[in-house]
Amino acid sequence: MEYRRITDVTSTSRAIARMSDQFSLDAPSYCEVTTDEEVAVAFDMFLSQLNGAIRIEQLFDRLFLFARNFNCRWIAYGAPAQFQDPHRQNGGKPPISLNYPSEWQEHCVEKGYDKIDPTVTTSRFHSAAFRWSEVYKDASTTDSERRVFDEAAKFGLRSGVTIPLHGPCGSFSTMNFAQTETRDLENIAVAYLQLAALHFHLQVVGCLDVSGGDVPSLSAREKECIRWVAKGKSSWDIGVILGISQNTVNFHVKNVLRKLETGSRTVAALKAARLGLIEP
Repeated sequence: MEYRRITDVTSTSRAIARMSDQFSLDAPSYCEVTTDEEVAVAFDMFLSQLNGAIRIEQLFDRLFLFARNFNCRWIAYGAPAQFQDPHRQNGGKPPISLNYPSEWQEHCVEKGYDKIDPTVTTSRFHSAAFRWSEVYKDASTTDSERRVFDEAAKFGLRSGVTIPLHGPCGSFSTMNFAQTETRDLENIAVAYLQLAALHFHLQVVGCLDVSGGDVPSLSAREKECIRWVAKGKSSWDIGVILGISQNTVNFHVKNVLRKLETGSRTVAALKAARLGLIEP
């Protein structure tokens, strides 16, 4: 896909102002992005806000706001199976984040649709995003699977796209974005939603991958530094706040990365919060 280079500073500034007004956790209304500039700005803001989140709920909120730019009101994500917890009350199934209508969720459980979900079946054999309409029209889709789509539409989920998120050893997750409209999402929207889903997935995996083994011990200074990283501060900012040099901040952050076995500052902040080493 080709992306048009942004050369008009005035139009870009207007796009940033427009997106800043709507891309807020407190925004009362939403409107779809309509230009290449607005899409690029929206995605940049999404990444910035995603990096500032340290809990799964916060990550999901940021993804939801980004998806609303493409008029996707409903989202459903299932974490990889390797993060299942045998002590969970749901029988060890991996955690799921979704905002589907509660009536539809109850209907799915009652009808057993979770066992024949065509988006999950299709995801096992696809690596790229696919539209629900493509699955519906596919000759291999059964009447029972089409019924899932038909009944979902009655609850407001009339079209959507699924992003398969494959991992090592055959593990995979799925991310679903759904609209209340029947029209399919355009290619650029699908491309950006796939990128957003991947970034979200990597952050969640970093947040969940903290089970087993001993909890590492962080020094008081390491905790201070990674706590400010979690708040989106740069090493320079943290140095000013704590009254230490930028090199000293980097030294402590690198120690945290080593102890938490990750090469990402954001993932380290997620893990530290998940382990209770810092306040979320």
